[in-house]
Amino acid sequence: MGHSHSHNHSHNALKGRNLLISIVLNIVITIAQVIGGVLSGSLALLSDALHNFSDVISLIVSYVASQLSRQKASIHRTFGYKRAEILAAFINASTLVIVAVLLIIEAVNRFKNPQAIESSLVIWLSLIAIIANGLSVLLLRKDAKSNLNMHSAYLHLFTDMLASVAVLIGGLLMKYYQLFWVDSVLTFVIALYLIWVGYDLLIKSTKILMLFTPEQINIKELVKEVNTLPKVNMLHHVHVWCLNDDELHLEAHLDLKENITVNEFDRILHDIEVLLHDKFDINHVTIQPEFNKSDSKDVIVQD
Repeated sequence: MGHSHSHNHSHNALKGRNLLISIVLNIVITIAQVIGGVLSGSLALLSDALHNFSDVISLIVSYVASQLSRQKASIHRTFGYKRAEILAAFINASTLVIVAVLLIIEAVNRFKNPQAIESSLVIWLSLIAIIANGLSVLLLRKDAKSNLNMHSAYLHLFTDMLASVAVLIGGLLMKYYQLFWVDSVLTFVIALYLIWVGYDLLIKSTKILMLFTPEQINIKELVKEVNTLPKVNMLHHVHVWCLNDDELHLEAHLDLKENITVNEFDRILHDIEVLLHDKFDINHVTIQPEFNKSDSKDVIVQD
């Protein structure tokens, strides 16, 4: 069995710090928008505050998952908490979709019953929210490209920044043109975008949790490549799955052409590990060697 590990503890610490900063910024925004919404009578601000509050919860979930994922494995948890971030991504994606549905309902109600509000306060608070969320987006942007949990947090903040832009546009149009229905339309559009990105993230995290074969892996091509190696008869009983964003696992049975020694098998295993790593990015390999064993030689076998 072969493994290749790569950990960057300073990067993990920086990632956690960036999440904490984003959490604090969003708590401040939420409190400010609740106060501003009550004082101005703006349902838009209160709605955006609800969205921000959901972001705070999601960011806390992401932060806790990020910290748990760094815990070492133990006898009772042989994988540690490596899947915590995937679970957090699933939860956050679910909340994105739920919040979007609530926003759509609120947007429809607001469109039917537009209300005059104190637009100046709305404009200033939305500007503050745009700046704070924009900073949070920049802090998480790099990690969001390679980590599903951070990507879910990033999406929450990015869509919240867009929602604040919508509130700002609505505030300006209400202040200068008394077009109170614009806020509802913009909220509805942003909610549809939330559903789109949330659904995509939900599908990705679900596939990982369900141990589905990663989309970039062609099992038939993989087996074909391994079967060309010397002394290999057939790779079968194959399972390929993602444990998290960093670990791609393969376990399989390997039918050999000869009754070889353990040392000879180690050399074959090394060649398989190099092949799988270089061509398929698989970094954790578990192979069960066999010779003249009377079992199913199907590539995929239901355990």
